[in-house]
Amino acid sequence: MSFGRAFRATWATVLASRTLLSTMLLAVVLYAFYYPAPYSQEVAQQLPVVLVDEDASALSRELVRDLEATRAVVVVDRAPGVAEAQAALRAGKADGVVLIARGLERQLRTGAPGAGIAVWVNASYLLRASTIGEAVTEVLRHLAVEKLAVLGQIVRGGPPVTVIREPLFNPTAGYKGYVFPAVAIVIVQQTLLFGAATFMGGRRSQGSWRMGRAEYLGTWAAFASVGICTCLFLFGFIFWVQGIPRDENVGGMLFATPLLSAAVAGLGLWLGSFFDRSERAMVILGPTSAPFFFLSGTAWPLDQMPRFVQLLAQAIPSTSGVHVFVPLNQMHATLADVAPGLAILSGLGLLYGGLGWQRIARHGGRPPAQNV
Repeated sequence: MSFGRAFRATWATVLASRTLLSTMLLAVVLYAFYYPAPYSQEVAQQLPVVLVDEDASALSRELVRDLEATRAVVVVDRAPGVAEAQAALRAGKADGVVLIARGLERQLRTGAPGAGIAVWVNASYLLRASTIGEAVTEVLRHLAVEKLAVLGQIVRGGPPVTVIREPLFNPTAGYKGYVFPAVAIVIVQQTLLFGAATFMGGRRSQGSWRMGRAEYLGTWAAFASVGICTCLFLFGFIFWVQGIPRDENVGGMLFATPLLSAAVAGLGLWLGSFFDRSERAMVILGPTSAPFFFLSGTAWPLDQMPRFVQLLAQAIPSTSGVHVFVPLNQMHATLADVAPGLAILSGLGLLYGGLGWQRIARHGGRPPAQNV
């Protein structure tokens, strides 16, 4: 079979097969709208806290009003003491406890030690804990800078230092804008990997998984083109629809997309050739999605992982894909900026395509046995 005929036949198989069509194309559309939906608010809001106000001063009441005016937290109860508030926290009735200690106003006005604000949070929810702490810090800073400094009551050491934070690349500082650009790479990889492996598993169950050289190249190119279409759909359309912060290097993205798609397609065809039927692909490869995401370095910095884990992660196309496409799509990086990732994707494409070539393609003479 010629290259062009194999290319067209593979696309025809994908479009005619309910399994392949739903796995490789329809699933991408579903994930594109389903995955960002839980994070539509971008930041955690209205987190319940219990308040303990021992100071009971005009300043503490001002602090409480400012705290309740934020979107981050909502005061669900006022406890007479710390023990009662912590009991509510342990019972799951609140995510945090805010204590305004006795003497806070005097401390802020005179600099006397011995008072302050204490915050206890449920650290089993890291995002909730950090949000509550940031909200209290911002309210206290506002009171210290805007209220007391204006009245001339903070004089020691000069005026307070003003810290201005300006988030780059994700100006809303939202969770969706942070996580979805990276998850999109994993979606591209997993849908294409499942589809290619399912295709090869089905051919092996029929005893026709061996291919001529041109047929293999055409099949590989066809699956790579599916990945290219998926990338363009996500990066060009869904990011716009979902309001994902972006500053694209379009030329760089178009250059890198075939490298990622070819690497994943080669990996899928090679792995699929070991499955005795199509169903094996989803059963065996399905549980890899979460580990592949964590190994991408999005949830935890890759360079902070053990060395052997870093090396293992580099064998997964989505790892380099995240470090290539997030800068290209969100940070307007140049190809030189992401050159190491591009080199790894190119190497993985040659490696996995070559492994598939060696195992699947017939190399002259009598064809190998079909059940190897």
